[in-house]
Amino acid sequence: MHAITIIQCLKKHGQLLDSKIAAETGIPLDALRFSLAGLAECGEISSCSITRYNEGQPVEGFLCRISGFVPRPAPGRKSAPRHKN
Repeated sequence: MHAITIIQCLKKHGQLLDSKIAAETGIPLDALRFSLAGLAECGEISSCSITRYNEGQPVEGFLCRISGFVPRPAPGRKSAPRHKN
């Protein structure tokens, strides 16, 4: 049940830290990490362990995204390739 909610959250926001996914979905962090491990094992998501520092204190977590998911390009005008003549 959590897997569907997690995948929907990652599709909506792209790459997220596990604590942000827990806050967004309302799933407790321990249950979320268990679900993330299962999703990573079956290849639904990609995740990596990271350490960030908030006010000098290390905060360990997992950075997750959907496997093979490429987000849409940002809106707005794109620069054209330049041709040399």
